[in-house]
Amino acid sequence: MDEKPIEELESSELGTKEYWEKSYETEIQNYRDHGDVGEVWFDEDSQLRIIRWIEKQEALICQDDPIIDLGCGNGMMLVEMAREGYSNLTGIDYSPKAVELAQAISKDQDVHITYKVADLLDKSNVTSLGTFKVVHDKGTYDAISLHPEDSKSMRQIYICNVHQLLQTDGLFILTSCNWTQMELVKSFEEHFSLHQVIPTPSFTFGGAVGNVVTSVVFKKK
Repeated sequence: MDEKPIEELESSELGTKEYWEKSYETEIQNYRDHGDVGEVWFDEDSQLRIIRWIEKQEALICQDDPIIDLGCGNGMMLVEMAREGYSNLTGIDYSPKAVELAQAISKDQDVHITYKVADLLDKSNVTSLGTFKVVHDKGTYDAISLHPEDSKSMRQIYICNVHQLLQTDGLFILTSCNWTQMELVKSFEEHFSLHQVIPTPSFTFGGAVGNVVTSVVFKKK
């Protein structure tokens, strides 16, 4: 029996660069006026959950290994990692406003993090970044999946480019609020194999158990 194809998500303005530029322009002003670092897109606990998981991987991840956060937003994930002693941190976002905000916050927090404006769907941008021991994404793959124009093709470009960013022995950590574990494994199976599932909060509805978010760790094939 043929496997059921993965259904594409309904498009949303959350998948457009224009939405995020406007959003981060507002957050920059709020930070300047009130010191407010801004919103976490979803699952605020996920940030801490991922960092704690990384800390337990001492046999696989050293504190000076290169780590990149895809779609870093305000950069607070990397700020927290810097506070925990990780020293080779890079954050990228296709929104110049997001990078501007992240740079301001890291400067005020007195931590050293490299931030760059980069489009994950642009091969030349990705090639210029180099490779990383840990590639982290919370929400960027989701946003690409919501793009109103040919999100399926964009997802495939994203997967190939993340594969290029990851070192041979690296780990790709992906958290999604839109895709299930089974859907993520299926979508990434050509280039990645499942290494581990990071437990996330679950709920029960109608006798079925589900998760608000899914966090998976892939290894490069």
